[in-house]
Amino acid sequence: MFRFRTVAAVLPLAMALPACSLRMQPAEKPRPGIAVPPLPAPKPPRIYRLEHLDTLVQVPGRVLRIYPAARPVYERLPSPHWVLPQAASAAEEESFLDFAAEEKRRLLKAGPRVFRKGRALYLRPTASREVRLVNNPVEDERNVAYEYLATLPEIKQWLVSVHLYEGGYYMLIDQRTGHRTQLMAPPVIAPDGQHFVCGNSDVLARFEPSGLQLWSMNDGVPHLLWERQTEWGCTQPRWLDNKTILFEQDFFDKGDVDTRVVRLKVIP
Repeated sequence: MFRFRTVAAVLPLAMALPACSLRMQPAEKPRPGIAVPPLPAPKPPRIYRLEHLDTLVQVPGRVLRIYPAARPVYERLPSPHWVLPQAASAAEEESFLDFAAEEKRRLLKAGPRVFRKGRALYLRPTASREVRLVNNPVEDERNVAYEYLATLPEIKQWLVSVHLYEGGYYMLIDQRTGHRTQLMAPPVIAPDGQHFVCGNSDVLARFEPSGLQLWSMNDGVPHLLWERQTEWGCTQPRWLDNKTILFEQDFFDKGDVDTRVVRLKVIP
């Protein structure tokens, strides 16, 4: 019994000692302050700092906005077969100059109203006299060659590429009247057939103007609504709908040509 009382008397004191010892521990000191340098402000990619690539002045007082677009969406949009890819090298460009064999294959599908005899390309409208375009293969500024590219039933025109001594252009020939319309680039026709755009890019060599044209087909006749020459190039425009196009925007930056996919609403 004595032993029990002794143990009982000592036990509260023993149990109190750990608590007392914990209270007597010195307080934890904070770690010395460490100077953390502020993080630099995030910098957007350089393309977003080139503000001149983001607008197109349509008419005085009106500016069209150009927005970045997703390349996968652009890749899914149809591109007309007559919009030829641009040469990626001088050697490839040289191979494009020999267009006789390719034109011969196109003429087999063009029908009897379009044909070639020697250096002359003939097109026969339904309500006008025959159109005759003759190549001139001289080695100077008078050099010209006419290449049949396509028949465009949506707008009732023939498309011809005109090769000059340096550069060139494209031409529509009306299948009824024979009227000729000069274009800066092959036409890309809207799904409803009411408009078409022509986009060209030559930001490196600058033999041809870079820029964009918008045309309407009022009464079956091409009418130029507006045209803008730009310091950036418009490559292979494609219609997202009847009002909006996507295209590859080429621009010269830091001694080289770069490209991004953009979106532009051309019809209000």
